[in-house]
Amino acid sequence: MEQTKILVVDDEDRMRKLVRDFLVKDGYSVIEAADGEAALTAFYEDKNIALIILDVMMPKLDGWSVCREIRQVSRVPIIMLTARGEEKDELLGFDLGVDEYIAKPFSPPILVARVGALLRRSRSVRQEALTAGGIVLDEAAHEVRVDGKSIELSIKEFELLEYFMKNPGTALSRDRILNSVWNYDYFGDARTIDTHVKKLRSKLGRCGSYIRTVWGLGYKFEVS
Repeated sequence: MEQTKILVVDDEDRMRKLVRDFLVKDGYSVIEAADGEAALTAFYEDKNIALIILDVMMPKLDGWSVCREIRQVSRVPIIMLTARGEEKDELLGFDLGVDEYIAKPFSPPILVARVGALLRRSRSVRQEALTAGGIVLDEAAHEVRVDGKSIELSIKEFELLEYFMKNPGTALSRDRILNSVWNYDYFGDARTIDTHVKKLRSKLGRCGSYIRTVWGLGYKFEVS
């Protein structure tokens, strides 16, 4: 059985070694990065990273920035390590999508236990992927497969498809789609929806026909 991969990001060699040794002892495979830029490179190069342990204060790119970028494309579990203990820092972390927040110094066995618990929760969520016809949308992995083949979608195309699949058979107005997928702070033209729908239909191939035009209103997602 392939070992579960954990990305450990910390600019202190001693800290990375400490965390790595305890994780390896518990059967995990560990990838290390000494700064934020190296962390993003490792993350994009290896699609099998199951969890990230991320320090806040690092050179080149701090943990907040790394978390913010990763959350734009993935729901991979993130544990934030920090020497800070202020409530505002914890709140910032959770706002950015951090799953667990552990302040230094910490107990390595407790950290490993948190890793295990978080992975179990993550796998439970992954089992609840959205399916419709030949489409499988895995929100946790940020992956879409059509007839078993993975397809590449932009962030908004992914979110648009997810919204359609969560509202099957419902006639959705352009304004409703705009407010739900692009949010209320979007000041662009609603015609951007038509552009995204056209691209999404093309990428979905035969399943693109599931997105039906409701003339004078918007769209409806319905499997034939």
